[in-house]
Amino acid sequence: MDHRRDRAGGRRPARDGRALISQPDLAVVGLGPAGRALAHRAARAGLDVVAVDPHPDRPWTPTYAAWVDELPHWLGPGVLRATVARPHVWTTRPRALDRAYGVLDNRALHRRLDLAGVRVVGGFAAAVGTRVVLLRDGTEIRAGRVIDARGLSPDPALAEQTAFGIVVPASAAAPAMGEAGCWFMDWRRDNAAAPDDPPSFLYAMPLGDDTVLLEETCLVGRPGLPLDELRCRLDARLRTRGVEPPANLEVERVRFPVEPHRARSDVAAFGARAGLIHPGTGYSVAATLSAVDDVVGALISGSDPAKVLWPWPARIVRSLRNVGLSALLDLDPARTPEFFDAFFSLPVERQRAYLSRRADAPGTIGAMWHLFRTVPPPIRRTLAMAGVRRP
Repeated sequence: MDHRRDRAGGRRPARDGRALISQPDLAVVGLGPAGRALAHRAARAGLDVVAVDPHPDRPWTPTYAAWVDELPHWLGPGVLRATVARPHVWTTRPRALDRAYGVLDNRALHRRLDLAGVRVVGGFAAAVGTRVVLLRDGTEIRAGRVIDARGLSPDPALAEQTAFGIVVPASAAAPAMGEAGCWFMDWRRDNAAAPDDPPSFLYAMPLGDDTVLLEETCLVGRPGLPLDELRCRLDARLRTRGVEPPANLEVERVRFPVEPHRARSDVAAFGARAGLIHPGTGYSVAATLSAVDDVVGALISGSDPAKVLWPWPARIVRSLRNVGLSALLDLDPARTPEFFDAFFSLPVERQRAYLSRRADAPGTIGAMWHLFRTVPPPIRRTLAMAGVRRP
């Protein structure tokens, strides 16, 4: 193979015979939504970008969703496959939420984040440094800046979210949906779990093509509930509600950490790997898309992307959200529906501050204080102890 190519092609032999890709402004490692968004926006801003991924064209299979008002304006229309104007929850009672929620269309998002002008390299990263990436095949990429966007791998030391779901025709899912038409969270105990078992909820969301995702979800656990357990709970719940899923269904299995790895690294990161995952919900895609232009701006100006991502208000919010995670992990399972009933009773601006505004320290403090004052005393004690034992 001839590795002698120009700057647009980018490969030439190093002195030791290894392929060398040199002098891009930015090397992005990982082409999930975070890495692809970063490579796309950086190239659009005029940076010379190399992106590395073992399977750069592989479709994204997880279900990504977001509150619609979290998505950046530059993303434009057409990236949502389904939108629910008023998603429903069942805590100790049913209620509708006054905030639009959307399921992302992975194919449309992939196309929107096109990599025109990006040099894409298929391969596994064996070593990632601040200015160099070494691939398993020996290819070496030397860049002005390297950003690791490979996401997070399961780790038994980290709190995680797990879920097991099936995609069924809307007609088959109807008995589980009721008049609500969707369930963002359904905490009813018709899933055969005992009162003192770790809780899980039903996530039942239309996907926009006359199908519905029915997913039994463990919001957080250390470790999360096993997928086999969640599958059994989902089967029990659907039997109770009279749902008869057809054969040969599409299955979704979910397991990922909701907190970043604690080992320090000098390599700049982006997406969930950089901590842009909400530890109390597991959502990260909208926060990542909203933050990408700040990182690109830092790269252009020569600033530290980590400092741009984590100014002091954002660090305060991250610390407060970790307190919230600790409280969720310690919460009496029987009290979980009461906790979420109190949370979803907050004014929608309070909910938005806690769930979506990762640099709004006053809003996050206000939401947590409001919640603390309104929950029953046993839950209040759990919240207070979580604050004392900040992780």
